[in-house]
Amino acid sequence: MKCFPFYFGEKKDGAKRLQSISGRSNSSTFVEAEMRRSGSELNSMDASDTSTDSFRRSAFPSLSQRPSNLRVFTVPELRTATKSFSRGVMLGEGGFGCVYKGLIKSVDDPSTKIEVAVKQLGRRGIQGHKEWVTEVNVLGIVEHPNLVKLVGYCADDDERGIQRLLVYEYMPNRSVEHHLSSRSETPLPWSRRLKIAQDAARGLTYLHEEMDFQIIFRDFKSSNILLDEQWKAKLSDFGLARLGPSDGLTHVSTAVVGTMGYAAPEYVQTGRLTSKSDVWSYGVFLYELITGRRPIDRNRPKGEQKMLEWIRPYLSDGRKFQIILDPRLERKHLFKSAQKLAVIANKCLVRNPKNRPKMSEVLQMVTQVVESSVSTNPQPPLKSVVASEEASQDTETVNKKITMDQKPDCNWLRMWRPKLLRTCR
Repeated sequence: MKCFPFYFGEKKDGAKRLQSISGRSNSSTFVEAEMRRSGSELNSMDASDTSTDSFRRSAFPSLSQRPSNLRVFTVPELRTATKSFSRGVMLGEGGFGCVYKGLIKSVDDPSTKIEVAVKQLGRRGIQGHKEWVTEVNVLGIVEHPNLVKLVGYCADDDERGIQRLLVYEYMPNRSVEHHLSSRSETPLPWSRRLKIAQDAARGLTYLHEEMDFQIIFRDFKSSNILLDEQWKAKLSDFGLARLGPSDGLTHVSTAVVGTMGYAAPEYVQTGRLTSKSDVWSYGVFLYELITGRRPIDRNRPKGEQKMLEWIRPYLSDGRKFQIILDPRLERKHLFKSAQKLAVIANKCLVRNPKNRPKMSEVLQMVTQVVESSVSTNPQPPLKSVVASEEASQDTETVNKKITMDQKPDCNWLRMWRPKLLRTCR
C-alpha cells in the first residue's frame, strides 16, 4: 500500500543535527526539549488560507507539560531485549523502520519479564525523527483501551549516533490487514470483524471527541489496527497524527500525507484536514471488512483494482450485494448485518465532509449492528496466533512513504456516489 510523503512544516533549514547524548537522564532531557521544539511545528499550518497567520495555535500537549509514565530505555537494554535486533524476532517492516519482539523487565516485578514490540527508526533523516517525536507526544498523553499503549522510548547514543526507538505493548494477533489477506490461515469470522469495527470506532471517537483537544489520526487503515491476545482492536502508529483545528478555524491545512485508497478526496485535492477525513477512511475500512479486499490492489483485474469503484454497481440491488462479500466468510447468517454495515460505510463516504457523521454517531450505529448480530448468531473466539507462526511467515507488507505526484491519480475518488441499501427486515 503506497503512502504519501509526510511533512511537519515547510521550514527548509529543518532541525539542526542532533548533538551526542549519553545517559538516561540526558535522554529524558533531550526528548522533552524535542517535544517543546516539535510542538510548535506540529501545530503550525503548512499551507493555509488567508487568516492562518492570525491564528496561532497553542502548543501540542507534550511530556514537558503533562504527567507521563513512559519508561526511558537505553540502547543496550533494547539490544538485550531484542537479541541484538535479530531478524529472527522481527515482526514487521514499514516506512518508519523495523519492529522487533522483545522481553523487558516488569516495573512491578523485576524478576519477571513482559513481551513488548520495539520499533527502531530507520536511517532516513529528520522526517522520521519528527514522526518518532509525534508518537511520543501523542501516546505519552493519551490513554484508551483501543489505542496501543506506548511503554517507553529511547533517545540514546552509541557508536553510530543518536538512536531513536519506541517500545509498545506486544500485540500477539498482529494486524487486521494480515488477517484479511488471502495469505492468512485464520480469516476473521464475521462476528470478529464487527467487534473490530466497533473497537476502531471507539478509538477514533476518543481521539476526536473525548479529550480537551482533538487529534486527527490521518493514517487510519487496516495495517494500523492491531489485535491483542483477546482480539481487541487497538489503533497504532501515530506518526502522522495532527492536532485538530483550534477555535475559529474549520480545518487544518497541511501537506497531503496518508495512504492511497484511504485518504479523503477533499484532503487529497486541497490539503484541508478535518476529523471527517478520518471518518472517510473509516468508511473505506468498513468495506474492507465486508469484501476482504484492499482499497487498492494492482494484482487484481483492471476493473477490480480500486475497491470503491468495483463495489458500486452491486450496492443498490440486494441480490447483487452478496457478490462483494468476502468469499471466505460463512454467509448464512451475515447477509443482513453486512448490508447494515454497508449503509454505515456509505454515510462515512458521502462526498461533502460536512454531511458525514461524527465518529460518536458512527460508533452508535456500529454498536447497534454488533448487538443485533451477537444476539442472533454468536460465534466462538479465534485461537491466538502462536509465536512460531509469526516467526515463520513473511514480514508485514512494506508501507513505504513515497512522494506524491503533482497530479495524483485520484479521479476515481470523484466518481464515488454511495447509494443507501435497503436492508432486509
